[in-house]
Amino acid sequence: DPLSSLAQEEIFGPVLCVIKADSFEQAIDIANNSKYALTGGVYSRQPSHLKFAEQNFNVGNLYLNRKITGAMVGRQPFGGLKMSGAGNCKAGNAEYLLQFMNAYCITENTLRRGFAPEPDEELKNPPS
Repeated sequence: DPLSSLAQEEIFGPVLCVIKADSFEQAIDIANNSKYALTGGVYSRQPSHLKFAEQNFNVGNLYLNRKITGAMVGRQPFGGLKMSGAGNCKAGNAEYLLQFMNAYCITENTLRRGFAPEPDEELKNPPS
């Protein structure tokens, strides 16, 4: 049943949930009909199925004709869509660090007129 808890919840474990679909397109629709969208995988010999999955499977990471675990940190950003992951940012790449930073800008006019050396410490704080 596409509406069962097995099909609608994000399960982290070795669980295989099989749901019958009348077509490849319906299978993608069933998979997309969840509030979670971390990772998806498709095995197919038909290039048209793989292209359809690329264009229509709404997941954060899509794996085609390969296992769906083992994203390479630093090379493959990892994170989900919808209620999966941490919003629109993905871990594992340089942009991920930006969410923990506050951007600000400092500007300085470096075209000085005249010479203004730093005062000596003795002149700033004369002995008493």
